[in-house]
Amino acid sequence: MSATVITITSGKGGVGKTTTTANLGIALAMQGKRVVVFDGDVGLRNLDIVMGLENRIVYDVIDYVEGRCRLRQALVRDKRVTAGELYLLPTAQTRDKSAINPRQMVMVCDELRKDFDYILIDSPAGIEQGFQNALAPADRVLVVLNPEVSSVRDADRVIGLIEARGKGPAQLIVNRLAPQRVRKQEMLSVQDIVSVLSTEVIGIVPEDEAILSASNRGIPVVLNGKTPAAQAFHDIALRLLGHQVPLVEPQSVSWWQRLLGLS
Repeated sequence: MSATVITITSGKGGVGKTTTTANLGIALAMQGKRVVVFDGDVGLRNLDIVMGLENRIVYDVIDYVEGRCRLRQALVRDKRVTAGELYLLPTAQTRDKSAINPRQMVMVCDELRKDFDYILIDSPAGIEQGFQNALAPADRVLVVLNPEVSSVRDADRVIGLIEARGKGPAQLIVNRLAPQRVRKQEMLSVQDIVSVLSTEVIGIVPEDEAILSASNRGIPVVLNGKTPAAQAFHDIALRLLGHQVPLVEPQSVSWWQRLLGLS
């Protein structure tokens, strides 16, 4: 067994990268895969909170790198997923990004590859040391962006860096798409984004109020029913596994469709 390492990154913060990592990790595990979600944001970890596992952390990846524990001791099992296996590899909360380097990130992932199918790295936003660390072991790279001009511009810069390091081609996840706002030209369409970035879109996640409440409760939305966002994450996971799932841009639902239960 040799895992595929998928780095999930973005040009700017706040686009939903950590939420995406958590939900895709769970969705892949629900397909029977053995998955590790790896928090690469040293000093600003949030993946543990989004997944509701913050109270179970004893060791982290920095403890392993510095010899204070075995790698297995740093892994936190998420027992809510029973079809496959899901683990969190947390990072340190009180250190800075220099506590681990790209070579060590590759070493950690190479050790994990032996026992897992997928390793999803939640990369820090931006293009500094943390980004370089998260990119080093990647087999595939997903760039999360929002359908707004500033996010697309930042994603363009990140895609260029990914390609320059031989880690491309990247794929896009367009997050928080609101069809009503697209029609009002208050938000970019998926076609607009593709025409600017010339990069394949692997997923479109609609704006969904359920995501915020799910993240605040530490219950990622894919565990909590079949909301539009949950279905979108499940579809992305299937595409990562090689299934041919049509990519459809979300459409808004009118009040009468909701009334008649047609949504």
